[in-house]
Amino acid sequence: MNIVLAGMPGSGKTTVGVELSKRLGRKFIDTDGLIVEKYGAISDIFSKYGEEYFRRLEREAVKEAAASENAVISTGGGCLADEKNVLEFRACGKIIYLKAETGELARRLRGDDTRPLLKGDAEANLQSLYRRRAHIYEQAADYTVITDGLSPEQIAEKITEIIK
Repeated sequence: MNIVLAGMPGSGKTTVGVELSKRLGRKFIDTDGLIVEKYGAISDIFSKYGEEYFRRLEREAVKEAAASENAVISTGGGCLADEKNVLEFRACGKIIYLKAETGELARRLRGDDTRPLLKGDAEANLQSLYRRRAHIYEQAADYTVITDGLSPEQIAEKITEIIK
């Protein structure tokens, strides 16, 4: 069974995923990382080819990640907006929604200019994304972990308790 971490940009999916994989002795897979390895920077993909093209690459990365066993998988923030991705992940493991308030997300992402959907007014863009995506994460998730004010280690501990 894989553990799939989902949530908004800045929710801690990658950082917590690395910590969790160490704790559990599992392989760590980052779907965005798979895309970057094969195709280059996500911001470049967005600017050259658009979001729709990126989402096709993301579906490929999801299939590759979902084929793993006993891995910790970190997803991109918009990954679960595609129902096919949700079905892939449900078939291979448990989806955990790392939930954080937009103010916390903005604080964590301050100074990060690599995220194409947050260009410009990052906090306003985060609020808009949150309104569009929160229900998607909630519907897809097997478990929700509130991450506000918690360290990656504390979040990984909560997840470890949940999946035991």
